Amino acid sequence: MIVLDTHAWLFWVNDNIEEFTPKGLERIENENTLGVSAISCWEIAMLVAKDRLHLSVDIEEWIRLALKYPGVKPLPLEPEIAILATRLPGAFHKDPADRIIAATCLFHHTTLVSKDRQIHDWGHIPVTW
Repeated sequence: MIVLDTHAWLFWVNDNIEEFTPKGLERIENENTLGVSAISCWEIAMLVAKDRLHLSVDIEEWIRLALKYPGVKPLPLEPEIAILATRLPGAFHKDPADRIIAATCLFHHTTLVSKDRQIHDWGHIPVTW
């Protein structure tokens, strides 16, 4: 399993594969399970609510369909992940959603697919784009 950052999930489901590097795209295509943190649903819903993202269908329908996308596995916000997000090693930025996504990767011992430079530079989880 690999975990998709929110933007990576959005790009993947909306078929914006040109956003990925060839290496990142290959990693996604060769993986059976694409984990998506529950916080990514919240992030996308917030973008829609703030009118910063426009989807072709209502947000509830988009989330329902996106979670059924082949290989996608919703990853719940376990209590251990919530706690781990407050105890990330090193200097991690303050964005709570990114903290939960990084903690989800640590909890599941897996790679994150993200173009977020701050997470790449953090260096405590494997990241590909």
